[in-house]
Amino acid sequence: MKRFIPLILLIVIVSSCKYEKILKSRDYRLKYDKALEYYAEEDYMRAEGIFEQLKPVLKGTVQADTVFFYGAYCNYYQKNYLLAAHYFNEFKNAFGNSPFAEESEYMSAYCTYLQTPRSSLDQTNTYQAISAISIYMSRYPNSGRSGECIRIIEDLRNKLIDKSFQSAKLYYDLGNYKASIIALNISLDDFPETKYREEIMYLILRSKFLLAENSVPYKKIERYQSTVDEYYSFLDEFPESGYMEDATGMFNSSKLKL
Repeated sequence: MKRFIPLILLIVIVSSCKYEKILKSRDYRLKYDKALEYYAEEDYMRAEGIFEQLKPVLKGTVQADTVFFYGAYCNYYQKNYLLAAHYFNEFKNAFGNSPFAEESEYMSAYCTYLQTPRSSLDQTNTYQAISAISIYMSRYPNSGRSGECIRIIEDLRNKLIDKSFQSAKLYYDLGNYKASIIALNISLDDFPETKYREEIMYLILRSKFLLAENSVPYKKIERYQSTVDEYYSFLDEFPESGYMEDATGMFNSSKLKL
């Protein structure tokens, strides 16, 4: 084992020296071939280094789009999604007639999707990804990637739904029932198909009841009436709800107060 370690170290040193020599070379044909060789060997860091050197040199040649395209993929495979999205988008704008143009537009959108955060964080990137995927689908309606695009948009919308629900429910958890009612209704308006629809409608009902319970006397009647009205909406949509026992209790209590 002790003899094996120096051998590995020697191989690494020789390989590094060889790579440095290629970087310094003015033989651009050699550089181009070696970049593709490194790429094929999945040595994306070294391949990217050479592709970056070749971009200004091969600009305007038949190899230019290949250098830009594979350079963008090097960033993608190294999980540098921000840079990859930028370079794929740059490629699309610079080489609109290239056979790689469609794939580059998709990959730019896909890399934006990969940068989207979990639902509890700011969702600016999520909106950007939805827009990019939608634009791609409108430009290439017959793309073989249509099914994957639909799946991605659904995943992104679910993030927005989760964010909307979590943000609205926070007001309820904090006991700010007036704000809770407004935020939960906005969440329903924005995402009527939300998987949280039953829970949201229950929380609106409960927020209205608790708001009435904690109101000054002259506002109680109006707010208990709003609770009763909300109960009928909830009953109409979810008659078999697991929340029904509690909902009915709030309804009966409100009717008594009225």
